[in-house]
Amino acid sequence: MKTAYLSLIFALATGSASVFAQPAAGPCEVKRQEISNDLAIAREKGQAQRVRGLERALAENKRNCSEEKLSAAHAKRVQAEEKKVAQRQRDLDAAQRNGDTKKIERRQAKLDEAKAELERAKAQPLVH
Repeated sequence: MKTAYLSLIFALATGSASVFAQPAAGPCEVKRQEISNDLAIAREKGQAQRVRGLERALAENKRNCSEEKLSAAHAKRVQAEEKKVAQRQRDLDAAQRNGDTKKIERRQAKLDEAKAELERAKAQPLVH
């Protein structure tokens, strides 16, 4: 019994070490895994239309996904959010020059929202 227990501990220890030694999956592989998981659930529930859509998404991912494309799309989104923040700042500056308190409050709220969206875009991983 003691030998079996020690063998189990050894197997678990060496097995978990091999898991840690594996390289991290790239963003395309992570997305493929997410789609595959959703596909299995849809099949389980008998959702034929969702299965077809997920199969198309999986094929599209396998055919076109690359880290370069994801990185470029991420950079484009961040750049768009930066432009939005700059525009909101200009709007706020104009409202402050005019001295309209209500407009200043609205513009400040929109600027804060745009800044939060920019931070979310920057923090978001490459996977879409």
